[in-house]
Amino acid sequence: MSTFQIILNVAVMLVLLGVLIWMQKKHISFTKRVFAGLGLGVVFGVALQLIYPSGSDVIAKSVDWFNLVGSGYVRLLQMVVIPLIMVSIISAIMNLKGKQNLGKMSFSIIAILLITTAIAASVSIVTSLSFDLKAIDIQGGEKEIAQGQKMEERLVDVQDQTIPQQVLEFIPSNPFADMTGARRSSTLAVVIFSAFIGVAVLGLDRKKPEQAETFRSMVNAVYAVVMRIVTLVLRLTPYGILALITKVTATTNPDEILKLLKFVIASYVALIVMFIIHLIIISLFGFNPVTYVKKVLPTLVFAFTSRSSAATIPLNVETQTKKLGVSDGIANLSATFGATIGQNGCAGIYPAMLAVMIAPTMNINPMSWDFILTLILVVVISSFGVAGVGGGATFASLIVLSTMNLPVALAGLLISVEPLIDMGRTALNVNDSMTAGLVSSKILKENDQNTYNDRGQDLDTAVQA
Repeated sequence: MSTFQIILNVAVMLVLLGVLIWMQKKHISFTKRVFAGLGLGVVFGVALQLIYPSGSDVIAKSVDWFNLVGSGYVRLLQMVVIPLIMVSIISAIMNLKGKQNLGKMSFSIIAILLITTAIAASVSIVTSLSFDLKAIDIQGGEKEIAQGQKMEERLVDVQDQTIPQQVLEFIPSNPFADMTGARRSSTLAVVIFSAFIGVAVLGLDRKKPEQAETFRSMVNAVYAVVMRIVTLVLRLTPYGILALITKVTATTNPDEILKLLKFVIASYVALIVMFIIHLIIISLFGFNPVTYVKKVLPTLVFAFTSRSSAATIPLNVETQTKKLGVSDGIANLSATFGATIGQNGCAGIYPAMLAVMIAPTMNINPMSWDFILTLILVVVISSFGVAGVGGGATFASLIVLSTMNLPVALAGLLISVEPLIDMGRTALNVNDSMTAGLVSSKILKENDQNTYNDRGQDLDTAVQA
């Protein structure tokens, strides 16, 4: 009987995928297809929740098949991340010439990412105190205790490194190993290696212009091929979102959420407040926030469902360049830096909220200015090099809590709602990187205002090319 039910569930998924294929053939816009995939996935996931009991083996095995589409799509995006970063950064730098230099671009983007992280930590502290969140009020079971023990084990690796040693991790000693994602700081290491290549080409222009031009032509050709691969992968976005959100909805345990409802609500209040602050920043630089939201929403939906800032990089770059009018160089730098530096959700809001919750267990007053200012500073510093994949928030929390001399095991009490909150955190991380790119393009005068104001502009122009 269970085999028949699994086959039936898979058949329904195939039918829903067929609906999206039909919408594509009818030339329905990319944005509408993304939201159709989201809506169909939520409805199907809820239906599975109602039909089968919690922890059902049928749901587990059905989701295993759904992962061929959902996780398969994420893997394809991850496949193009490193090639895209490399050729985009090299191409952007070697074609700078008389335009803004790399230093100004990088400084502007990183400064915005870190400033917004400090703001995010502040918002998180205020929200936590307003909701009176305390770790001592949360009761944990075997799963939570086991997670706490794992966090303590991971803490050993973190404590063994000083802050200078952690910064040193960003510098690549073996760029080819970093291209495989061997380390948590691999993405940033690839950016640094690519930047060196781009700068070297600019230096070669003065000494051996013919060789520089030959290399430039090769990179431009590779860039065109990589962007074509990105285009092919991005066409699958609606299907990937359908499968991903179905999995999330079908496997989320409502009872576990209800137990920690106060924490979930507080987390999303902080995330929403920070998102509004992003819009305020954008509007202060002369951009219409309503237009911005309409254009970035499909990208944020994917970030929300995939829970991976790194996997969202290709879609992030395309959104900035094709819909927001950001130059290629700034878009690639902001999308890449934003996946590893100053993540407002994972490295800002989450660690600060945990610290405020755990502080009373150590007889520390979380409302004291010494504690608050120290926490904000630690959060900003520790936000460098946080991996833009699932688990990045946990690593950031380990660094912050250990630096503040707070027990990390208590953070394991939140494992049951971690995926639900991580979706919102990832969306905020990606939104922050796009905000940094858009604002930097305005500051450095590399923004195409006509592209931004073109409300009819859709990613279809990119994915159907």
